[in-house]
Amino acid sequence: MEVVVINSPGEKFAFYDIIIVLEEEGVEVLNASFSVLGDKVFYTVHSLDVVKLKVAREVDLGMTFKFIYSSQVIGLMREIQITAKRASSRRDILHTDFLTPPALKEAMSVLEKLADVNAIAQGGYPQAERCRLSVGHPDVMTVAPYVIAALRSICDSSIRGNFEYEPCSHGDFLGAILGTGIVRDKLGDILLQSDGGAHVVVVPELVDFLVSALDKVGNVSVSCQGIPLLALEYEPPRTKSFKTIEASLRVDALASAGFKISRSKLVDLISSRDVRINWTPVAKNGATLKTGDLVSVSGKGRLKAN
Repeated sequence: MEVVVINSPGEKFAFYDIIIVLEEEGVEVLNASFSVLGDKVFYTVHSLDVVKLKVAREVDLGMTFKFIYSSQVIGLMREIQITAKRASSRRDILHTDFLTPPALKEAMSVLEKLADVNAIAQGGYPQAERCRLSVGHPDVMTVAPYVIAALRSICDSSIRGNFEYEPCSHGDFLGAILGTGIVRDKLGDILLQSDGGAHVVVVPELVDFLVSALDKVGNVSVSCQGIPLLALEYEPPRTKSFKTIEASLRVDALASAGFKISRSKLVDLISSRDVRINWTPVAKNGATLKTGDLVSVSGKGRLKAN
């Protein structure tokens, strides 16, 4: 259904046009509502992305937008804050579910403002993307290694099967695991192995369930076995520094140089939402980078702007 609204006399904008503008602003829309005041239309946009609060921002179409956190994001941050305060007051250590990288970053920003709260992120291996937060009073979180070792809240399961003739992707494993009834928040990273299987990071209380319930990935029959965290196999990142001289800090220019792919190919990857800045899909070729930004391209790797 196409929703047409009046922005000012004689001007009409379809909802599709609005979405284009929002995506160019780097916002992945969950839903939007609007109200009319004089010749202006005010939009309130809800996004699942953890975005900074932007109020009454003028964009290309002359519309006035109000960007806010989705209720889910607000609720998650509030829940983490309450958990941290409870752990601190009880001199206890409590843990969150697995968080996405943007949510983890936002949570750490929230927690660093709290007095008498320490937070440690754990994902099972150094480069883990999805992590759980352990929070507690500094008095009971004095030595990080002991806290991590004592937590044991991140287990993995080695999934093996005959993948020689029917290799399975990350999505295949994820879909099969979620198909058992496990919710995404209880799962960490999924690490594909050279033999076609995978190591899956999961909360410890679900290891036995996963071992018994997961028997097929795609069309391949599999068996699962719990393994120690130290047996988790992952490929350490291979880094390479490079310098390039570009006319601007546009993502298409720098990523093209960094990944050594043509600008036109990168534009296609951006259109298919395969290019991300700090884990958020890039919506336009002209998005600019700043120091510290992490750019990832599906199947190509990552680069960091320094």
